[in-house]
Amino acid sequence: QVQLVESGGGLVQVGGSLRLSCVTSGFIFTNYRMDWFRQAPGKEREFVAGINKNGDTTTYGASVKGRFTISRDNAEKTVYLDMNGLKPEDTALYYCAATSGLYRGISGVDYSGKGTLVTVSS
Repeated sequence: QVQLVESGGGLVQVGGSLRLSCVTSGFIFTNYRMDWFRQAPGKEREFVAGINKNGDTTTYGASVKGRFTISRDNAEKTVYLDMNGLKPEDTALYYCAATSGLYRGISGVDYSGKGTLVTVSS
């Protein structure tokens, strides 16, 4: 059974930091690119960050570049998102996703979790 379980969300003040984790099971983790997406209330899903299979290539959405860092531990089958300098507009449900083969965007992921909520208060 495939599982992606996110954790680490919570309430944080502007300028604060959080580390999100996504623990996976049920699929061959090293065969998949991993991404973080987010969805704020009333808004469309947004790409946040992505990392390739072996962890040596990362990409970021423009709104988080320079503040967020994605990483993965293939031995632990876990992907992380370190978030610094948080802003109110970062408030959203954050979820991780796995994609095999070529990246196909938000709608093309193979598996995704249920998400963890991040709230940034001003």
